[in-house]
Amino acid sequence: REIHEEELRRFAARVSALLQSPEPGPEAVDGLRRLHLTVAATKYPRKLDGKFVELLQTLLCSTKSPEQIQVLCAAILREMSPCNDLILSCDEVQDTKLLSLVSSVLLAQVNDLSTVGQRVVKVLERRLPEGQSARFLLPVLANVISLSPESLTEEQTNVVSKKLADWLRYASIQQGMAQPSGGFFSSPRTKQPAPITEMDGAVATDFFTVLSVAQHYTQDQWLNVQTFSMLRNWLLCYGDKEMSTLNPGDKAGVDRAVTSMVSSTARAGQLLPPRERLRDKAFEYCQRLVEQSTRRPLKKDDGDLQKACLIEAVTILDIICKQDSSYVCRAVSFLKTLHSRICGDASYARALLPIAQFFLNHSKLTAVDSDTIYKHLFTDIPAQLFHNPSLAFEFVQFCKDNSQLFADSSSIFRQSFPNLFKFLAWNSPPLISEFVDLLPFLLDPGTTIEIFHLLLDLPCLTAALDVQLRAAALPASEKAGGDPAGKPATCLEAFRHPLYKSMFQYLLRTKSAPQDAPESLVPLRQLLGSLAGSPRVVQCAETVPVLLELFFRVVAEFADGSLINQLVVLLLQRSDQLYEIPAFKEDVYRVLGSQLAVLCGLRPALVVELSTEILEFSGAVSNIQSKEPIFTHMVWAVGEYLSVSYDRRCTVEQITRFFESLEAVLFEVTQLRPQASTPSCAPRAISVLMATLTKLAARSQDLIPRVSMFLSKMRTFVQSPAVTSVYCEEDLEEILIRATELMNLLKMPSVAQFVFTPPVASTRFQKEVNDSLPLALRMVTEFLEPAPGSMP
Repeated sequence: REIHEEELRRFAARVSALLQSPEPGPEAVDGLRRLHLTVAATKYPRKLDGKFVELLQTLLCSTKSPEQIQVLCAAILREMSPCNDLILSCDEVQDTKLLSLVSSVLLAQVNDLSTVGQRVVKVLERRLPEGQSARFLLPVLANVISLSPESLTEEQTNVVSKKLADWLRYASIQQGMAQPSGGFFSSPRTKQPAPITEMDGAVATDFFTVLSVAQHYTQDQWLNVQTFSMLRNWLLCYGDKEMSTLNPGDKAGVDRAVTSMVSSTARAGQLLPPRERLRDKAFEYCQRLVEQSTRRPLKKDDGDLQKACLIEAVTILDIICKQDSSYVCRAVSFLKTLHSRICGDASYARALLPIAQFFLNHSKLTAVDSDTIYKHLFTDIPAQLFHNPSLAFEFVQFCKDNSQLFADSSSIFRQSFPNLFKFLAWNSPPLISEFVDLLPFLLDPGTTIEIFHLLLDLPCLTAALDVQLRAAALPASEKAGGDPAGKPATCLEAFRHPLYKSMFQYLLRTKSAPQDAPESLVPLRQLLGSLAGSPRVVQCAETVPVLLELFFRVVAEFADGSLINQLVVLLLQRSDQLYEIPAFKEDVYRVLGSQLAVLCGLRPALVVELSTEILEFSGAVSNIQSKEPIFTHMVWAVGEYLSVSYDRRCTVEQITRFFESLEAVLFEVTQLRPQASTPSCAPRAISVLMATLTKLAARSQDLIPRVSMFLSKMRTFVQSPAVTSVYCEEDLEEILIRATELMNLLKMPSVAQFVFTPPVASTRFQKEVNDSLPLALRMVTEFLEPAPGSMP
């Protein structure tokens, strides 16, 4: 429920009274808990009384306060931050646990990050008193370097690097001791600590890591775990200040790297500067984690931890090798072995991404052929694991981070783009923004047509993937399939049926293969129609219009005349071949219509060059009803660009042919037939048809009488009861006004020709007249039909 400010103030006063008692008890703790919930569970900032905030700070810093109260006070103060009443300082705090709490509040204040970082480093630098541990300070340090890495000096980073190296490499290899219960039967004798074990139960023979197992852990073992958790960020912030970058194509650089590697193995770790020493210990640590990943864990949760640590270890190895190329040769050998071991295990699929990233970054330096690694990653993983959402996101993110790889049209990455669309088809909503970033890198003149088909068939691909998953889960006895001679009754039967097998295989292909496209996927789209209502398919269909708009925007930047012509022909053809989801088809028609106008604007000559295809499409009355957006834009383009101004090849015969075809369509949708329903089409389509016929007549003036007579009959059309029952009054009025305006304009043929056929290199005035055509039409109408009572 909502708690108002006055109620909050009264409650805080009660809590204040409880806290000021000689010994605050459980009631005070409960009050603090409720107060924390109140200030935390709201999106609006809450304000507490200044004196109460001061009391919370006093209790937090008091050594006499119970730990539970200190923790709650710190939590409330964090929620209140930034707060002007805070006067906390960490300068004099000695206790590591208290310093951790105070620092968490100061970090929430944001304005004192440098002071916090320097104080934490200062405490870490000295020898801690008995009973205190640095483990409370490492999370604070991790936050400091995330928020403000520049707040630490080089001297301070060297101090911390030395500590981190020791904690990584020299943690105890004995298990910690259980805390004595203090009960009557507790044994006075102390047991000898047991050695740590590996995940498979074997006694560990090497140093402690995050994958070592113990019943109880010592303080330095906890520090080891914490150090590993912040190691990647620390190396990224402070590990490369003395990095020397080698040119991967420089043979001398490779030789120097190998020489450096040999010499680095000979030098003693203690002689290295802190930054290099940390790098060295981190490399050993990650190498040990890779070795530990070969052990079979006794518990399932340990297996998940093993995989997560392996991913982190390979990522850190990549960072180390970027910062010091002398480690590359050593890392390559055991990472190659690691890849060979895990590539066949689907549970390790996420670990393949950092391995591939490592070889992308370093394979040239060692002249290692990594194509098998990339081929397996881009061919097998998307095809088998497209349904794994976390892998899908990381895989697409990997592609985004390495988008330059798709520049080479012959590369494995570019050839595998159909596989990437499986991730999108199955995980559409979460991946749409990633694909918006990735799609431009996949498009070039060679992939445009195939990707256009892929986008239009994306919901169909989702349905096919669903069938594939269900078919794979069938018992072996049912996988044999039905009668090859008969027609399959279900999608599952069709999956292995000879009639549909090649279609499924093409839709589910793993690499680009435009030459293998079947003659038509229409039977498969019809078959998969039963899955059109699936939520996953519907969600996928909703993403297609967004990607289609982006597709055309990108293609417009590089498409030549031939490619634009291909796209227009395909656009008209595919408008008849879409997956049967009504909302999907409507959205796609809207996008295709608007983009058709853009393509025609980029290449006006296509109206003449593709006259056969355009005539066939625009001459079909069914298209004006089922595909109105595409039809309307196509007819508009004919009126706009079928002119000798745009293409010298345009002839009077072509203009007449288009005129007669469109005239027949307009006649069909406007004629009044007794005992027959008037075909219903959008008023916009009727207006565009009238305007286009007028434009064509203005360019071939023998046609003016025909269109004038037609336009004069529009009043009868809009006043017919059959028509008024279909269209609203405003639409009919607009149709009549437009018909009158066009008819009046044709009464002045030279003006009509000037208005409707501006030169390609138009003056600014002509462009403005053309862009403001409705205004120009109204001006002519007013000129020819003066208002009653006006002067002649």
